[in-house]
Amino acid sequence: MEPSTIIIGAGQAGLAVAHELEERSVSCVVVDRAEAIGDPWRERWDSLRLFTPAVHDGLPGLPFPAPPASLPSKDEFADYLNVYAGTLSAPVHLSTSVTRVTNAGDRYLVQTSSGLMEADSVVLATGTHPLPHVPAFATDIAADIRQLHSSGYSKPDDLPSGTVLVVGSGTSGLQIALDLARSHDVTVAGRPTPHIPDAIFRFAGAAYWALVSHLLTTATPVGRKVAATFHDRGAPLISVSPGDIDRAGIMRVARITGTDAGRPVTQDGDVLTPRSIVWATGYRPNLDWVDGLPLDAHGWPISIRGVVDAVPGLYTVGFPFQFGLTSGLIGGVGRDAAHVAGAIQSRVYPPEAIRSDTPTGGTKSDERTGS
Repeated sequence: MEPSTIIIGAGQAGLAVAHELEERSVSCVVVDRAEAIGDPWRERWDSLRLFTPAVHDGLPGLPFPAPPASLPSKDEFADYLNVYAGTLSAPVHLSTSVTRVTNAGDRYLVQTSSGLMEADSVVLATGTHPLPHVPAFATDIAADIRQLHSSGYSKPDDLPSGTVLVVGSGTSGLQIALDLARSHDVTVAGRPTPHIPDAIFRFAGAAYWALVSHLLTTATPVGRKVAATFHDRGAPLISVSPGDIDRAGIMRVARITGTDAGRPVTQDGDVLTPRSIVWATGYRPNLDWVDGLPLDAHGWPISIRGVVDAVPGLYTVGFPFQFGLTSGLIGGVGRDAAHVAGAIQSRVYPPEAIRSDTPTGGTKSDERTGS
């Protein structure tokens, strides 16, 4: 029997959608190119810990098993995802790459490395880290300077002795800089985004999360204002601050804007001479394999709370600010997953069909939920 919905991506977003669809008795299957659940997390740098406390790191139906204020390691979270997947009845097809999604009228054709799949609906839950991004002038950096993107960084031993330039002052860039500072001289380039103090999560975490979750959304004027500049300014710093960088003896410089004789040059005109560079410059979406998907100027899907109105039956979950500031965070995907699952349920079980087919004294909804 073919599933009603194909979910592309078996990370936190895709698994949360599968859970919510099962709660609504909608059949689904999950596909992912990874060899094992949680592999994208395990492959990140060794010392990585989640940016948000454990209380906000659980998915629907299964709280994260750690003290609420603790910051789980990336391997602990990968293990949690594996356990979470085990709670689902939906099949999860791993080592399965999707190469094309095509709308064929009232059906979707999903071409994968394992063959063609069909469904009524497709959910894109491929995550916020599809393609590592480095500036075009990185190709002008001298060959004697070792370069790698943050996605390829594992530990300080990966880099030669001498000064390391970390380009990018987001949370990932600063965490990597602190990791490197244990054994290297480190310089960080870029202007940090605003920092959310640790004390807010420690002493007012629930209230702060509720405020951010409900205020900074596309449903509010202030949320729409933040969303309009989100991709240009980046997410706020969590769990690390510019003060941490200063206390570690890490030098801070302006952003890198080009090169001079193969050496990186800052916005202020300073020429730097690092032995190696870590580009913590983020990622770019890669969704050209989805036929007809409308994209914004940054390449992210255009949707209304994850419902792609322009292409009926197509949905997204886990993308930056698709509804709110927390949409791209682990603790925010559950809300978006529930909304998308509700929309899919309405597509599979239209209310008018339920009313017309229901005998007196009961509803199809009652039959599905067992109530």
